[in-house]
Amino acid sequence: QVQLVESGGGLVQAGGSLNLSCAASGRTFSNYGMGWFRQAPGKEREFVAGISWTGSIAYGNSVQGRFTISRENAKNTVTLQMNRLKPEDTAVYYCAAVGMEIGTMWVRRRHEPNAYNYWGQGTQVTVSS
Repeated sequence: QVQLVESGGGLVQAGGSLNLSCAASGRTFSNYGMGWFRQAPGKEREFVAGISWTGSIAYGNSVQGRFTISRENAKNTVTLQMNRLKPEDTAVYYCAAVGMEIGTMWVRRRHEPNAYNYWGQGTQVTVSS
């Protein structure tokens, strides 16, 4: 089992920044691919960013160039630095993990919520206009 706890959400004005953090516990963190997803009311869960156990990174189209994902294996954390926030970034943000057993399928499936085995409880991000 892997437990994930997100933090860092809040209210920010458009153009501002937030840094989300996800703390993992329970298994060897470095063996997991990590993802950030978000879900706005009435919408499907959307891929935001992912980072594999090797450090391979991918971003959703809507956040490319504004958000940065990183991981620090020694601290069992993955962070999402969000810059130039827009009102449409408002959502609950979730951290997710998938074991490295997914292998080469990571590239193909990293944007799919059902590829991930473990989820945090989410943290609300609200961007005001």
